[in-house]
Amino acid sequence: MSAIAFFGAIETGLIYAIVALGVLISFRILDFPDLTADGSFPLGGAVCAVCMVHGINPWLALIIASIVGGLSGVVTAWLNVSLKIMNLLASILVMVALYSINLRIMGAPNVPLLGMDTIFTGWVTDANAYWAKSLIILVLVVVVKLLMDWFFATEIGLSVRATGANLRMAQAQGVATSYMVIVGVALSNALIALGGALFVQIYGSADVSIGIGTIVIGLAAVIIGETLLPSKRIIRWTLAVIFGSLIYRLFIQLALSSETLRQIGLQSSDVNLVTAILVVVALILPQMKAQLLKRKQSS
Repeated sequence: MSAIAFFGAIETGLIYAIVALGVLISFRILDFPDLTADGSFPLGGAVCAVCMVHGINPWLALIIASIVGGLSGVVTAWLNVSLKIMNLLASILVMVALYSINLRIMGAPNVPLLGMDTIFTGWVTDANAYWAKSLIILVLVVVVKLLMDWFFATEIGLSVRATGANLRMAQAQGVATSYMVIVGVALSNALIALGGALFVQIYGSADVSIGIGTIVIGLAAVIIGETLLPSKRIIRWTLAVIFGSLIYRLFIQLALSSETLRQIGLQSSDVNLVTAILVVVALILPQMKAQLLKRKQSS
């Protein structure tokens, strides 16, 4: 693997680490199967790109994209808690609607950003071109992780966790569970949209199709991280997800760079196939580990 490919994988892995943190909130902490991610990721990219085209500061564009992404999560949660639409179906409805909304926002299937100032402008030079972007994104990921750790230690954050852990018990303790679902899903999609906004600034264009497979990638990072660093403590949980995302992208890059795999027909278009295989392996490993421990104990 070349240095360019390695740091490219690190950049992408760090971006999807933010996405995976959002997926962690909905799928694990809140126990809310949310497919809105495939729509909120390109939504964040679309909003960020349009803001930048209209001269808005790229840092401010990230914040605006996150807020709009959070609103998409609010709609999903509202459909569930207010209209009593099943959570999975509500997220699918919003995801489908966001495809048209993203096209409306961009005005075209693609918005190029080549030559425009980004959050990396002024920081990246020819001397540090390989690693500077990765370092900037890493700082953002660490900030997001620390804020997330802090939030879930607050009263509202603990209420969100209680809602996901045991809905009836949380209601019995006086927790406004409907409100907590909205807060959790909104925060989840805000982070996913932030990842989309960073993605378009890294790759220089926003496209309506960049969200395809986002939820699978996020789940892969969560599952791989949980397998490698199992823990229910929020601090270690978020750290595990970040490592899971990095390992996932590095593994994908190694697979696509392998001459042996190329000879048997593996192509760059097979990323989703490799992702599915990785998720299956990550799901099977804990079961295999448990079986081995039982055999050792019985023997």
